[in-house]
Order: sequence, then C-alpha cells, then structure tokens
Amino acid sequence: MAPACALECYACKPEESRGRLYPEPESPTRSVFQRDRDRIIHSAAFRRLKYKTQVFVYHEGDNYRTRLTHSLEVAQIARSVSRCLGLNEDLAEALALAHDLGHTPFGHAGGDALDEAMRPYGGFDHNAQTLRVVTRLERRYAEFDGLNLTWESLEGLAKHNGPLSGDNNKGGPPVPEAIAEYVLEHDLELRTWPGAEAQVAALADDIAYNNHDIDDGLRAGLFAVEDLTEVPLAGPVFSEVAKRYPGLEWPRLVHESVRRMIDRMVTDLIAETRRGLEAARPKSVADIRALGRPVAAFSKDMAENDRALKAFLFERMYRHDRVNHMSAKARRVVRDLFNLFLAAPERLPCDWRQQAGSPNSPVTARLAADYIAGMTDRYALEEHRRLFPDSS
Repeated sequence: MAPACALECYACKPEESRGRLYPEPESPTRSVFQRDRDRIIHSAAFRRLKYKTQVFVYHEGDNYRTRLTHSLEVAQIARSVSRCLGLNEDLAEALALAHDLGHTPFGHAGGDALDEAMRPYGGFDHNAQTLRVVTRLERRYAEFDGLNLTWESLEGLAKHNGPLSGDNNKGGPPVPEAIAEYVLEHDLELRTWPGAEAQVAALADDIAYNNHDIDDGLRAGLFAVEDLTEVPLAGPVFSEVAKRYPGLEWPRLVHESVRRMIDRMVTDLIAETRRGLEAARPKSVADIRALGRPVAAFSKDMAENDRALKAFLFERMYRHDRVNHMSAKARRVVRDLFNLFLAAPERLPCDWRQQAGSPNSPVTARLAADYIAGMTDRYALEEHRRLFPDSS
C-alpha cells in the first residue's frame, strides 16, 4: 500500500490554519502544526508523563508502558495512518502526543478519585484538563499562559471523543467546566466533529492501548496466552503465530502476535476510512466537520473486535486483584492530598499558594485539582508520605 505523497483536499493544511489565540510571528522553518508538536514535546507536562501510570505504577517494573511511552506509540500509529490517507501527519502527531497531558497520577484510578472529590466543584475530566494544561497551566512563555497552540490542535484536543453538545436529553455528553469556560473566549465549535486528523488520533489511541495492554498484561502474569483463545482477533492471531512458528519462545510469540494485531487494526482503519471518504466526497476540512458523523472508523467487524478486547481487558486486567490493590492505594493518596489542600491551602507550595482562595472555596478546589493532576506517581507518593507521615 503506497503512502500518499501530498495532502488531500480534506486534510488540515497549515497555511489555512485559523491561527492562534495570541498572534505571534510564525517559524520560517516549521509549519504551524510542526511548531505545535514541538511545543508539546518541550512542555513540562509532557516530560512528567514518564512517571505517570498507564496501568502499572512506575515502580512495578521498567518494561511496562507509561503515559509517555503510550503517547509515543499512539503518535506513531496516528502518523502512519495519516500518511496513507493523505492527512496532515504533523497535526495528527501533535494531537497524539498531547492527548494524555491532563491525566492524573495513577491512571484512571487517580482520575476517578479526583473527579469524585471535585464533584461539588464541577468535577474533573482528563480531556478538559488537557485543554487547561495547554491553554493555561504551562507557564513558560513571556507573552501568554499555555502553549498558544493553533485552533486546529485545540479543537482536536477538546473534541477528543467527538462533539460536545452539552445536552444530556439528546444523548450528548455534557461539556466539562474547563472546556465550557475556555470556549467563551475562543470558540472551538464543540457541536461539530473535529478534522479527520483528530479522529484518526483518537482511534490510534484505541489501537495502542488495547494491544499494548494485552502485551503488558501477559508480561505481568495477569492472564495467560491460553486465556485469549476465545477473544476475537487476539485468539486467532496468537493461534496463527503459534502454528507458523512451532516452539517459538514465549516473548517472541507475544511480540509477533501483538504486532500482527496492531497491523490488522491499522489496515482496517485505513480501508474503512477510505470507504467513508469515498462515500462522503468531502472537498475540504469544513466538509469533514459538517458531515454530522465521524469519517474515520473501524469496519463493523473490527469495531466488534475492539469492544471484545476492551471487555476482556476490563475483566481480566483492570479489575485484577493486583491492579485493584494499587488502585485502592492510589485513590486514598489522591483523596488525602485533595482534602488537605482544600482545607489548608497554606500547605500548597509557595507558587501555588499565592493563587489559592479561601479554604474550601471553588477557587482552591480547582487549584488543588490542577496541582494534584500535574503530579507524577512518584511525586504524589512522596508528598503523601511527607504530609501524612503516620499513614500506612
């Protein structure tokens, strides 16, 4: 399958970007989306992903995925798919690299605990937190807060999982407070689907975490290859590799099988998205947004395989006793830290303390959530030990 050499008419083109909230001279050597990608890579939030949990806390072992390695794997898949479809690789890569910047320490357990603690103050949503990171919390540039990314990058991050209608009665997800607040100043057209690059990056995320969680779950001994026999896609692929390479040692068997699973999902995504594009015949990225449905998609069979993989991992990995034990500790650490900083904002570091409101106020709650969400697993555990020395 030969890769496309030029951008298609429905791709996001850098020269047609809607620009940045704060105008600034552009680079003479990089496109606006390349510059977005570079700002993301150089951000403090991106570096911290090295010690943020994907499934296993950092001290569980060096070979498991972290938020950083996961983001790099998503970026590789998104870039490859975008190249084959004639989409803008740089924008897809930027979105893939940034999509997890708002995640808390300790994976979804930490996020769930922070959301519960923040419920009286508007809740916590990691996608919305990503937008806060890139528009507000990164404070590195002299003339603005955030990274001042292009409209297209911000749109893709805000609509990571599709349109946000804010109308629960019509089945639409509510607009998280942080996103609703931002779009009052900078309209990201929440009711439309984002460009095709953002849609591809979201599905690349599915491909990466499903397959690499299979890899990590097997490596950790949470389940065995034999347990995958009846799982669609995984079972047939592992069987196929075992038959082709009799007696193949276990690590090679797993790697060969996982890479074939990734390849089949990627190939399906490219083929199904091409069919969707041929049916829709978009002439511009505006046509993509106006379709009222996603153009990037898996086939019906592959979408069912994707759901089956998620169901297996949820039952056999994410709810495993070993993972649950880590999750319980993670929730306690996040809850303790939040309650302390909410009631006693003077316990926050000096630069954060100066921005706090009164104890138990919404301003202090959001500030405490921002501070905790930015922590790595390691730092959160160290802070908890320091602030709660008698806690076991």
